Amino acid sequence: MLTTLRKDFAKYKYLYLMVAPLVIYYVVFHYMPMYGAVIAFQDFSPGLGIAGSKWVGLQHFSDFINSYYFWRLVKNTFLLSFYSLIFGFPAPILLALLINELGKDLFKRFVQTISYLPHFISTVVICGIVIDMTSSDGLINDIIAMFGGERASLLSNPGLFRTIFVSSSIWTELGWGTIIYLAALSTVNPHLYEAAEMDGAGRYTKIRHITLPAIAPVIVILLILQMGRLLSVGWEKVMLLYNPLVYDTADVISTYVYRRGLEQADYSYSTAIGLFNAVINFILLVIANKIGQKTNETSLW
Repeated sequence: MLTTLRKDFAKYKYLYLMVAPLVIYYVVFHYMPMYGAVIAFQDFSPGLGIAGSKWVGLQHFSDFINSYYFWRLVKNTFLLSFYSLIFGFPAPILLALLINELGKDLFKRFVQTISYLPHFISTVVICGIVIDMTSSDGLINDIIAMFGGERASLLSNPGLFRTIFVSSSIWTELGWGTIIYLAALSTVNPHLYEAAEMDGAGRYTKIRHITLPAIAPVIVILLILQMGRLLSVGWEKVMLLYNPLVYDTADVISTYVYRRGLEQADYSYSTAIGLFNAVINFILLVIANKIGQKTNETSLW
């Protein structure tokens, strides 16, 4: 086996050198820190270190599952991810199909550029725009007042937080998400469209029977990856948008981990919550991959 590896390295040494920085990055910043997950089973003290801290087993996991916040955090995290999946996942597909149908290349590039731009804006700036637009004297309230409604801070309404969060996420990531689908659409044989036109197929028929089946494997793979992140709502945007008035619908696992881990210095408890979240995501990924393998013969492994 070693002889085979030596021959392979000698033959493809430049490829190995190209991929080496990426491998080193993942080893240093992703695999080595996994050792720190052991503090989830300890009553960790920075002074004593990992080796000297008391072992408590599954106590932190039990405390979290039995806590008042458990179901609220799981529910909020799941609903934010679920709504993002239901409304956000199909949006780039639809935009890619629409862009693909545009006839003029100049206008097509213009639409792509405009839709990509929000992705490159900082999350802090995006949240600042959202806060300004949803404030009591913001643009949205100006429109509401124009039609006789009352002004109110929309981000202080627990019932509106998820709508604002999901819709703003779709706006920022819509154009960027179309890149993969447009790349997949570029591989579709144009002769298939010509043959379909000769048979009298219309635009919607071609999309249904040629375009969508051609990009179906890409859609399934991205859906599987999205399912693996179903309980991984990022804390940055939530923390920038939420406030104590909307904790009932806005507080998610990652923000709770941030508050317990950094603000209250409860490192073991917050690590246990993060590890619990990672295990659930891994299980969801395996299930989604198995379903994709059975239904569409497309999977990650």
